[in-house]
Amino acid sequence: MRSSTTLLTSLSVLATTAVNQVSGFVVPQGSDLQEGRHVAAYQNEMRRREIIGADGLESSYDFIICGGGVAGLVIASRLSEDQNKTVLVIEAGDTGDAVKSSIDVPGNAYYSSLLNTDYDWQYKTVPQTNLGNRVLDWPRGRVLGGSSAVNGLYLVRPSSLEVNTWAQLAGTNGSAWNWDSMFAAMKKSETFTPPTEEITQEFNIAYNTENHGTDGPLHYSYPGFLLPVVGEWTTVLENIGVNVSPDPNGGNGWGAFIATSSINPSNWTRSYSKSAYIDPLPPRANLHILPNARVLKVNTNSTGGVATATGIQYSMTGGDLTGRTITANKEVILTGGAIGSPHMLMMSGIGPKANLESVGVQSVIDLPGVGQHVTDHVASEVIFKTTANTAATDRINQTLTNGTESFFSFVNSAIAYANITDLFGDYAPEFRDTIARNLTWAVENVCPSTDPTVQAGYRAVHEAGTENFILSPIGHVELLLGLTGTAQGGDDSIAIQAALQHPFSTGQIYLNSSNPWEYPVIDPNYLAHPADTWLIREGLKLARKIGNTAPLSNFMTSEVFPGTQVQTDAEWDAWLATQVKTEYHPSSSCSMMPLDHGGVVGADLKVHGTTNLRVADSSVFPVQFAAHLQSLTYGVGEIASEMIKNEHMAVRQEISANTSTTAGATGTDQPIATSTGAPGTTTGTGSGSSNNQNSASSIRVSAAGVLAASVLALLALA
Repeated sequence: MRSSTTLLTSLSVLATTAVNQVSGFVVPQGSDLQEGRHVAAYQNEMRRREIIGADGLESSYDFIICGGGVAGLVIASRLSEDQNKTVLVIEAGDTGDAVKSSIDVPGNAYYSSLLNTDYDWQYKTVPQTNLGNRVLDWPRGRVLGGSSAVNGLYLVRPSSLEVNTWAQLAGTNGSAWNWDSMFAAMKKSETFTPPTEEITQEFNIAYNTENHGTDGPLHYSYPGFLLPVVGEWTTVLENIGVNVSPDPNGGNGWGAFIATSSINPSNWTRSYSKSAYIDPLPPRANLHILPNARVLKVNTNSTGGVATATGIQYSMTGGDLTGRTITANKEVILTGGAIGSPHMLMMSGIGPKANLESVGVQSVIDLPGVGQHVTDHVASEVIFKTTANTAATDRINQTLTNGTESFFSFVNSAIAYANITDLFGDYAPEFRDTIARNLTWAVENVCPSTDPTVQAGYRAVHEAGTENFILSPIGHVELLLGLTGTAQGGDDSIAIQAALQHPFSTGQIYLNSSNPWEYPVIDPNYLAHPADTWLIREGLKLARKIGNTAPLSNFMTSEVFPGTQVQTDAEWDAWLATQVKTEYHPSSSCSMMPLDHGGVVGADLKVHGTTNLRVADSSVFPVQFAAHLQSLTYGVGEIASEMIKNEHMAVRQEISANTSTTAGATGTDQPIATSTGAPGTTTGTGSGSSNNQNSASSIRVSAAGVLAASVLALLALA
C-alpha cells in the first residue's frame, strides 16, 4: 500500500503530464513542478495571465504580436485594454518562471546571469576585420520580457537633441517621435521612487521629480545599497572637467550622474516588461501569450504592388519548416528586436531582393534597407586593483536569492557621458571638420550596401552626426564605474568602461539560408570608420585619467589592464582592436526613414509597401543614442499602442506631453461599454467580445477537465 504522500506525489506528476499534453505548457526545468508539487497553482497562474499552450490558440486574432520582449508586451497590455479586440503574443522563449531568482534579483545580472543559457539567443557576429577577425557574442534575451529580463537594469534616457534628430530623419509625420512625444511616453511607462534621504546625500544623487512618471507600470529607482566609492564618482568627474548633471532625465542627458535602474524598491526586485505590463493584469480573455513558439514567416497577399499581412506561420518544433497558420484580422506587429525583426521580414520575402533570392526566399517586396544601417555601442575598459570594497568582495559567495535584502539590489549605476571637448579639447572642431570632409569616402567605403537608397540613408545619418551631434554638449563616449569584479583583476578590482555612443561605422544583417531556424548573418562592421577608433581611444584615456585622479585614486593601487605599457596612440589602437566588445545595444536594422533613404518603416511604424505590417522595437531607431536603449523602447511601445488604437480601436489613452501620469497596466481596463466593477475588472460587453470570452472559458474548462479526469483515474487505481 503506497503512503498518502507517495500517492499525492504520483497524482501530481501524472496530472502534470496530462495537463501538459493537452495544453502544450513546458514545465520549468528544476522547478517544484518536476517533483510533482504545485501543479494546479502553476497552471492556474499561467492561465490567469493568459499564457497558453498551442491547444488554446484561436484560429485568428485581431492583432498578432511577434516577440514578447519590451515593446511587444507593452503593446499587448495596452491593446488588450479593449476587450472587443483580440491579441496574441508569440514568444520564442519560455516564461522565465523556472529562473525567477536569476531574473528578479538585480545582483544576479552579474552573479547568476542568464547569458549563454537557453534564455539567451546566443547570437554571434561574423569575424570582424578591424578587430583581429574576432567573433563577438551578441546576447539577446530569449524569454518573456526579452532583454529587459536579462540586462544590467540601466534606465538612462537620451537627450532631446538626439530624439529630435530621429524625428527629423523619420520624414513625413516624423514629429510623432520628437522629444515632447517620447518624453511623455517614457514617463507614461514609469513609476519613479526617489532614493532615501540617506542615499541621496551620501552619494550626491540629484533628480527632478517633474521629469519622472508617477504611476506607470514600470518601477524604477536607485539601488537600495551602494558602495562608498560610488559617492566619489561625481566629484572625480568634476575634478577632470566633466560637468555634473543635475538631472539627465529631462532631455539634457550628458555629464556625470548616478543613473536610475529598473528596480522595484518595494521588494528590491527587477522591474521588467513582463512583471510590469503582464503579471499585474486582471484576467483578460482577449489576450493570449504563447511561449516557446517560433514565428517562421508573415503571410501576405499583394495587390498592385502593395502587400497586406494576412497572418503568420509558427512552429513549436525545432526544424519544422511548415508550422501552423494563424490569421490576423487587423495587423501583424513585429517586436523581435534588432535581430529578430529584420530576420522575420526577410524570411517573409520583405528585404533586399538579391539576398533573399540568392538563398531561395521568394521576394514579396524589394526593400533594400531591411537589415542595413546596423549600429551598436562598442566598449572596453581600464582596470585597477583597489583597496575599496567592491560588490564582488562584499557579496555572499553564492547565488543571490533573497530579493527583499537591499544589498542584493546593487547594480552598477555611476555613469558619465563625455562630450567631444572632454575627449579632444581644442582639437574638437578640427576633428568634426575632418569627418565631414570625408563623407563621400565613408559612403563608398564604410556603408556595406551598394544600393543608392541605403547609401543616401547612411549619408543622412552621417551628416546628422557631424552637424547636430559632434560639437553639441551630448556625450560621445559613455563612462561606467564597474564594481562587480573583473576577470583580469579579480574581486578586488575596479573597472572604468569607455563605450562609443555615436559610431560612424555601420553594419548589416542578412540571410545565409532559407531555413527560419537558422540565424541570420550578423556583421556590425565594427571600427570600419577610423573616427570610431579615435573616439573610443580618447574615451579609454579619459577612463585611465579618472582612475588616477583624486578622490578615486586614493583607492587605486595599480593599473592591471591594459597596463602602463600602453601609452601612445598607436599602442592604444593596436590594443583596443583586440579588446573592444559589444555594450549590448544593437539597433537601426529596420530604420525609420523614407524609402529613398533605405528606410524600412515610416513614422507610422508600417513597413514600406504594406498596409498593416508594423515594426515596433529598437530596430526602428535611425540613429544611435548616448543612452541605454531600454527606456526608449518602452516609449516606442507606448507610442505604437496609441497609433494602433487611434486607427482601429475605441479605447484610447492619449499620451499628453503636458502630463506625466496616466493609468498603468495595473489600472482599470477600459472596454467600450462603461466599466462599473472594481479596479482591474471589466463588466461591459460589446460586439464580438462574448465569443472570445466563451472561447477562453472553454480553454480553461477543457484543461480543468483533463486534470480532473487524470486525478479520478489515479484515485480509482489507488
